[in-house]
Amino acid sequence: MPFASPNGLYNLSKLSVLWLKLGIGIERIRPGKPQQNGRHERMHLTLKTETTRPPGRNALQQQARFDTFVREFNEERPHEALDMRCPAELYRASQSPYTGLPELEYPFHDRDVTVTSCGRICMHRKKINISTVLAGQTLGIKEVDDGIWLVSFIHYELGYIDLEQKTLQTIDNPFGTKLSPMS
Repeated sequence: MPFASPNGLYNLSKLSVLWLKLGIGIERIRPGKPQQNGRHERMHLTLKTETTRPPGRNALQQQARFDTFVREFNEERPHEALDMRCPAELYRASQSPYTGLPELEYPFHDRDVTVTSCGRICMHRKKINISTVLAGQTLGIKEVDDGIWLVSFIHYELGYIDLEQKTLQTIDNPFGTKLSPMS
């Protein structure tokens, strides 16, 4: 689900939100520049070649092809980047215990707001669309001018809310480039 704004759509998924909350940064390549992420793109080509030609006859058979590929890719196929070893030979489980997702706090903002299940926040009896991807997440808001509020998620500034317009005006967004205007 994309991050929605009045100016456009941004690639942000529920999984991306989870990664951000875990402290995992999102890096994007420039659109149309797959060479900026060559190893990953090559893995996708190999996945496509080995699992879809020919495709499985149904979803279960196709999933079995994917499962076989993952097992072979990780346990049987040597990788040049790993000195001809298999990823399974080098994998070690993390020693850090998982303690759950951190609660978000915004000590330098005026207040915290929670995004509703329909992707909105409510301010001064006005509903402002943010994104359903952020449903249930806590955002920080800070008044920067009379009726103008800065909206943040973790340490990312998503944009400004103009209470008169009841819209989120995005700024340089960390989640990707604009794709198309919202309808």
